[in-house]
Amino acid sequence: MAIIRVLTEADLQGQVRLDENAVTCVESAFSALASGGVVMPPILRLDIHENNGEVDVKTAYVPGLDSFAIKISPGFFDNPAIGLPSTNGLMVLFSAKTGLVEALLLDNGYLTDVRTAAAGAVAARCLSREDSETAAIFGAGAQAKLQLEALTLVRPIRQARIWGRRHDAAQETAAALSEKLGFEVSAIDEPEEAVRGADIVVTSTPSTEPLLKADWLEAGQHVTAMGSDAEHKNELEPAILKRADQYVCDRYSQCATLGELHHAIAAGSVSKDAEFPELGDVIAGKHPGRISEDQLTVCDLTGTGVQDTAIATFARERCDAAGIGSQFNS
Repeated sequence: MAIIRVLTEADLQGQVRLDENAVTCVESAFSALASGGVVMPPILRLDIHENNGEVDVKTAYVPGLDSFAIKISPGFFDNPAIGLPSTNGLMVLFSAKTGLVEALLLDNGYLTDVRTAAAGAVAARCLSREDSETAAIFGAGAQAKLQLEALTLVRPIRQARIWGRRHDAAQETAAALSEKLGFEVSAIDEPEEAVRGADIVVTSTPSTEPLLKADWLEAGQHVTAMGSDAEHKNELEPAILKRADQYVCDRYSQCATLGELHHAIAAGSVSKDAEFPELGDVIAGKHPGRISEDQLTVCDLTGTGVQDTAIATFARERCDAAGIGSQFNS
């Protein structure tokens, strides 16, 4: 007989926040990936095209952790039109020693939101200029908001611009962020205008066509692309990767089939035989990351199972320490 802990979204929100601890948790996961020994299979994805939906299943075993997570993450991107969130899901923690179920994390995508935003912070800390003060965010949804909040944890952001396909949504997001973060966040009509003069540009949309153009970018900027986690998704014009002085991915094999790198290879902007560092290599000191103030850097984040195992075990430990959650015998 095994005891299984059940943690609700409310339980998890009370114990896990987008803060420096979450950033450190995700940073450690990337470092583990670079150190070797992590077992992380390719993403399993189910597409439901008629409802603009997809379901991703991610997992990873990390040596040194007693548990591993399997995450089920649906994304149905027409949901906001009917008053529902576009993402939800859950994580299941298993014992890495016995394979028994240890915990059900009914987070409705909350932990994914936190670990994804934290990954954006890690990328910015590794690759953006330390004095970065201005951010441009493409997207007006929940993750776009979190990406800006995450940047403030690692860089002295003092102003930001939001661009979205729906300007009214961008205005609402900008107003909410201005109030929460205490500095000016503006909704911008034209994406090129949002990028001009920005130190950090983050794209966080489910776009299937490039939104960010190579000609708009300037020396010294850093770009983090968050949305391209499937073959048909594409936020960056492929020429951006050719122009970049430094391109870093979260997992090379994954980005070459799902990410912005996939589109750049298909367009001939970069060679299919080219080698690129992973974010974990930069964290672990195997690669220098940004080496000058005027470099144009790009980070391609497709989302990895190692992040999910890391944030799920972190969340369970926090809840265990606080005595949060219900238990039942299986």
